[in-house]
Amino acid sequence: MDQAPGSPQEPQGAASLPTCYRHPDRETGVRCTRCERPICPECMISASVGFQCPECVRNGSGTGHAPNAAQPRTLAGGTVTSDPRLVTKILVGLNLAVFLVQLSVGDRFTDSFDLIGRAFVPILGSVEGVAEGQWYRLVTAMFLHGSYIHIAFNMLSLWWIGGPLEQALGRARYIALYAVSGLAGSALTYLIAEPNQPSLGASGAIFGLFGATAILMRRLNYDMRPVIALLVINLIFTFGWSNIAWEAHIGGLVGGVVIGYAMVHAPRERRSLIQYGVCALVLIAVVVMTLVRTGQLT
Repeated sequence: MDQAPGSPQEPQGAASLPTCYRHPDRETGVRCTRCERPICPECMISASVGFQCPECVRNGSGTGHAPNAAQPRTLAGGTVTSDPRLVTKILVGLNLAVFLVQLSVGDRFTDSFDLIGRAFVPILGSVEGVAEGQWYRLVTAMFLHGSYIHIAFNMLSLWWIGGPLEQALGRARYIALYAVSGLAGSALTYLIAEPNQPSLGASGAIFGLFGATAILMRRLNYDMRPVIALLVINLIFTFGWSNIAWEAHIGGLVGGVVIGYAMVHAPRERRSLIQYGVCALVLIAVVVMTLVRTGQLT
């Protein structure tokens, strides 16, 4: 509840504390003794006099600490890197490379790796699908696309959403979010869609990034309207456009929201355990859905 100026809890004229330069949501009264930037308890590193920030220590502050004594951490506890978009660049490059292979080889390549439950594929001359033991299709379908518009839209979304999210989470957590969300989308598609309906695209993983971005923006008290508007527009396209695997979008979105919440809200003392534990739980759900559907189709 807001308090009126002059109340006992907040004396009139009292100034609010500055926020940590690396964690803007945390107030602190401590400053680095070298650069004088405000630092929170997580960023404080004991020096001969007072505390220093991770950057001053890493760059060699002359306090006796090794330059790698402490690594700066992201909001989710990941390591801050010199190129915060590296994984996103690799993912975009990988998707584009696979699309070039699709264009070069043709439908035979696409039909060998897209997501299909169980069906006879004429170009391959045999019954194919996840139910036939081809579980790799749950993964490979995430890197295939059906048209120039399809891959252009997905890669633009990945670049716009993925880069900032990778910077906020750190590389390892970002990879886990992307991979598990994509698998959640694939598993729900396999579970619900018709077994002879092929599905492909990075949309499941990208919707997972959308969900995690919404959780992150809420955590930082940012204006939610832009990301909500973008998500609503994407959902309208999902359910209003033919030939779109809405199951992958919804599966990825739910997975991204669950994992994203664990990433940014896990308590610091058990952060990694909770973050990767939730990823493991979502993976277990993926395995269960896959086993259930395989049992139905065989």
